[in-house]
Amino acid sequence: MRQLLSEDGRDLLFRTAHTYTRWQDKPVSDDTLRELYQLLRWAPTSMNCNPVRILFLRTPEAKQRLRPALASGNIDKTMSAPVTAIIGYDLAFYEQLPRLFPQAPSARDMFTNSPEIAETTARRNSSLQGAYFILAARAVGLDCGPMSGFDNAKVDEEFFGMGHEQYPAEKEFFTVGHTRSNFLCNLGYGDPTGVFPRNPRFEFEEVCKLL
Repeated sequence: MRQLLSEDGRDLLFRTAHTYTRWQDKPVSDDTLRELYQLLRWAPTSMNCNPVRILFLRTPEAKQRLRPALASGNIDKTMSAPVTAIIGYDLAFYEQLPRLFPQAPSARDMFTNSPEIAETTARRNSSLQGAYFILAARAVGLDCGPMSGFDNAKVDEEFFGMGHEQYPAEKEFFTVGHTRSNFLCNLGYGDPTGVFPRNPRFEFEEVCKLL
């Protein structure tokens, strides 16, 4: 019999979780980031396409590369976060479908013949995986500060673009020229003094209907 998540677990993931803008001076280990991904990777995507590509910016040098792309209101919170994740998506994700979705040998053709479907699929599923990312981060004890408020084109050029002979290791896990940023997420151990009171949410009857 499948067990239900405890009330404490539901609080951790949803009810008492907050978006953080200030951070404790406490590092996030590489093992914790790997543990985060080990949870995230099991969550569903269409055709198991898994288009998400994640860059974890952990060093001052990596953060400075991101800085010019940030809106002014997001600079301090990002520079002070132990880790900033760029949640991106690979538009050529379908090249991996023979490995990830072997039960449908022709699945790749659906996307090679339609860049529009490939782009929609990559964006939608990377957004899903971005939401899983936040839940997985909370599940391993991290606090999150997801955000937009940055120049996607600058991020794409700096971290996913063609001119990266200076950073060859970054090319090993995405298709150069076919990867785009979706959103950013700061990670760490949040400073409660930077938490705002929770804003209102809709009630069930306002946004849901049983048919």
